[in-house]
This record gives sequence, C-alpha cells and structure tokens, in this order.
Amino acid sequence: MDNKKQKNTITLKTAKRWTKRWRKMEDTYNAHQHCRAFNIPLLDLQEVINEGAVSVRGYLGVHKHKVEGETVFEEKLIIVGVDKDGKDMISSKDGEVLDDESGRIFDLTSPCPEMCDSGSPLN
Repeated sequence: MDNKKQKNTITLKTAKRWTKRWRKMEDTYNAHQHCRAFNIPLLDLQEVINEGAVSVRGYLGVHKHKVEGETVFEEKLIIVGVDKDGKDMISSKDGEVLDDESGRIFDLTSPCPEMCDSGSPLN
C-alpha cells in the first residue's frame, strides 16, 4: 500500500523533522504551550495494530505551519508499530525515506486543546 494514499500517514522525513523540533524545543516549549493530551481515534490505532505489531510506540513531535498568516506550533503524537523484538516496524537505508511499504508512520492524533473533554477531571 502506498503511504501517500494511506490515510493518516506521514513520511519519515516529516516524522524526523517534527521529533527533532520537539527535542530541540522541549525545555522551553511546554512553558508556552497548553497541550494536555491527545485524542487517538480507535479505527486509526487499529490500522497500526493490523500491520502485525505487538505494541505501538508514540513519539512526540511539533508541526510548524501557518494559520491565517501566523506561525503556529501543533503538538503531534507520531505512532509506529513495534515488532516482537521491540523494534520500530520501519526501515530506511538512507535515513530519509522508508524502504518498503510494510511499516508506516502514523499521524492520527489531535491535541487537546482543541480536542478536549472540558468536563474531565484530568483536564
């Protein structure tokens, strides 16, 4: 299956950029942002599990983009399948592009806020 046609997938290059940005900004980022949680649709999570994963791993990332001309940062939880040996189910010889279609990198979450339960005691 072509990753560009798969809903909720991102490229390895995008995942690397987002996770690198998170690690670079983390110490000061949280002081200025309000992300409390991530909403993860079960149907999308099942896609990861259907890849043959025994578990999933979530990486934190930050997507930088423009909204109405203003630069905004959006928190991302990037999900990959994990095999029985504890390895991410992605491979890349060049470190930029996935080698095959067996492993996918999913961006299937929405940060809270906006996708929050305002009545939750955890919020």
